[in-house]
Amino acid sequence: MSRVLVVEDEMAIAELIALNLRHSGFEVVLAHDAEVAQAEIDKVLPDLVLLDWMLPGQSGLAIAKR
Repeated sequence: MSRVLVVEDEMAIAELIALNLRHSGFEVVLAHDAEVAQAEIDKVLPDLVLLDWMLPGQSGLAIAKR
């Protein structure tokens, strides 16, 4: 099963994305900010990252560059 990390600070949007991905057979992990996203990436590298560019504290672009 492919693992998708959804990095989104608005929970309603994150849950909607996750619901649709799960219905399509993906394993979904949610992260609400850059720190949580980096911790999840360090644990298990996801197959795909859906990344919000405007996150609190650090931009999604900074995460993508890492």
